[in-house]
Parts: sequence; structure tokens; C-alpha cells
Amino acid sequence: MPHFTIEYSANLDRRLDIAAVCEVVRKAAVETGIFPLGGIRVRAIKCEHYAIADARQDYGFLDMVLRIGEGRDLPARQKAGEHVFQALSKHLDPVFAASKFALSFDMQINDKDTSWKRNNIHDALKVEAAHG
Repeated sequence: MPHFTIEYSANLDRRLDIAAVCEVVRKAAVETGIFPLGGIRVRAIKCEHYAIADARQDYGFLDMVLRIGEGRDLPARQKAGEHVFQALSKHLDPVFAASKFALSFDMQINDKDTSWKRNNIHDALKVEAAHG
């Protein structure tokens, strides 16, 4: 972990490079220094069907949820969350300037007793780092 899931309104496809959004979030997560590189995941899901406010079709949204494992104190989580949110928000400034848009971000902590994982990426990164 961390796993970022982005849901966004389909009308953003013509205003925004979603792959670039994923990279902004990935990079910001790395910059926090509190997440293991091999655990970072950023995925984006386009919502074809949605209704916003008074149903105007030009309104857009991007909602991001971050799921993390236990073990980080509240100040560390808040600092990391603020860093990621500010990087994403800055990247989305042109969308805010050109349209009506809603951005949200929530962080959730997974309970280790009910969370299962299998990942060999961590080991691959360690080997790569050791051997250049």
C-alpha cells in the first residue's frame, strides 16, 4: 500500500490527460517519503454515468480515495495527504479555471487483520537497487 483509486466524470477526458493525473499522484506519493515505493498503486476509473448538482452536463468531478495500511501516526498521514492533495489540486488548476469542477480526496486505513496482500515488486526493487 498505498493504493489510490480515482473516479472521474467522463466529460473530463476532453479536458484532462488522466494518465498524467495518475503520474502526478504517484510522484507526489513517492515524495512524501512515508510510502514504500513497491506498494504504490494509482488507478483511474472513468464514470460514464453520473449526475451532479442540477444535472448540467458541463460539471465535472474527480474523487480520489487512498487506502493505506496501519502504522502511521495522524500528523504523518495529514502531512502526506496534504502534499498529495496540493500536487493534484495544482495540476487541476486549469480545469477549475475553465469549468465547474469538484475535487475530493479521502484517506482510509485498512485493518491489517482483514487485509490480505501478495506482492513480489518490493523484492524486485531491492534487487534492482542492489545491482544497479
